Amino acid sequence: MTTPTPQQQWQAAVLDYARQVNRYVELGLSQGWDGLKEPQLVATEHLLPALLEALQAANETNTDASIHATLRTNWPPAHLPLVPLLDNQAQSISALALLDDSSLLARVGSAYERGRLVHIHGSQWHDVIGIDFFGRCPARRYFALARASGISVHDGWNGPQVAQFTWPTGLEGLPADAGFEALEHPPVPTALIPFPDGQRVLLVSSDGIFVLAKETTTRLLPRPADIREDLRRGTPADDINPGLSMEHGAISADGRWIAVGEQCGSHLVFDSDLQQVAEVGPAGEYPHFALFNSRSDRLILNACHFYNGATLSVSVADLPGLRTDFYSDDERTPVVQDGARVYAGVSRGDTFIVGDAYGYLRAFDDLGNERWQHFIGSTICAMDLSADGNTLAVSSYAGFVCLIDLDAGRPAWQIGTGEHHERQRWLFWKGQSKPLLW
Repeated sequence: MTTPTPQQQWQAAVLDYARQVNRYVELGLSQGWDGLKEPQLVATEHLLPALLEALQAANETNTDASIHATLRTNWPPAHLPLVPLLDNQAQSISALALLDDSSLLARVGSAYERGRLVHIHGSQWHDVIGIDFFGRCPARRYFALARASGISVHDGWNGPQVAQFTWPTGLEGLPADAGFEALEHPPVPTALIPFPDGQRVLLVSSDGIFVLAKETTTRLLPRPADIREDLRRGTPADDINPGLSMEHGAISADGRWIAVGEQCGSHLVFDSDLQQVAEVGPAGEYPHFALFNSRSDRLILNACHFYNGATLSVSVADLPGLRTDFYSDDERTPVVQDGARVYAGVSRGDTFIVGDAYGYLRAFDDLGNERWQHFIGSTICAMDLSADGNTLAVSSYAGFVCLIDLDAGRPAWQIGTGEHHERQRWLFWKGQSKPLLW
């Protein structure tokens, strides 16, 4: 009997495991999970050298689409078999943007790392020099670019500059005579979101959340009123930490609403005049994520506890004057997804698509009805949706950047309940001379 080659072993193992998992999920959703035996992947670690050799060979020229199609057939993508490599090689991709010409921008490296900006077009890529971080407005028109000298806003990628801002000093909104010191270095962006008019930018960072405008910089978090209250109670400035953890923010596509938060407190919503209009108690311990839908009429808010979380939903019409406590049963803020700790998400029609800490994309409607789930692997860290809603870009802390054609049919190796076809998977791994297209 002929011994299967490493390629044949890999192909058989990945396809069999995907079949097992998909059947397991199908039975669990339809009949319940009691008594079901969890699928097990056969040993594959010994196949990794051959896989890496095949990946390197297919990427030598990076021009022939048929080569990569053959690679994906023979060596179908998977996450679990790669786990032995990830501790040393994986890295996050902290921002993504699908451009109108179908190319993709990816900011490789965690937000707090120096990182690099890469422009991917088809099977080609190149580094974008001189830009430390970027973000795009929710209406998809304006881009904010961060450099050491400041933040500029441009009308389209590589478009004309329409605004320029200096970095916050860290003293914005703080009493001048309280003894606070300015930041030694500019804030490192966690997110950089231009407003839909291109004239303001929401800067989210661990040093604070600010709105940058032509003549002023406004601090949203920590709230200046909270800091002043601490001072009034006698807390010395040296004991007041204006830093944030799990900081996040979102702007509605119409520019009327801003949602922000961090791990200590509630979800906060401001209007376009930067007046707080709502304080929403989270459905978990630590506020973690916010996202408006594309119609600007609904907001989802996620809070986490360890690797789990819960997402509540609120109609924008209910925001003015809304005040709820932690774990509130207020009918205006129902939980629409229970379980996912969310790091990234997009809105597609009446569906939210979020990425969780376990590597799953989870789609649900405004009422919380699950539409589908789709497995990438590792923690999902960034997402973007094409203007026509047909292509989804997803990145993970495993160093993956995946391009997915939605509703295009599910390949045999794909774990998930949705009919979606992953077209490309880029591996941005430490120690590799260049990214590898899978």
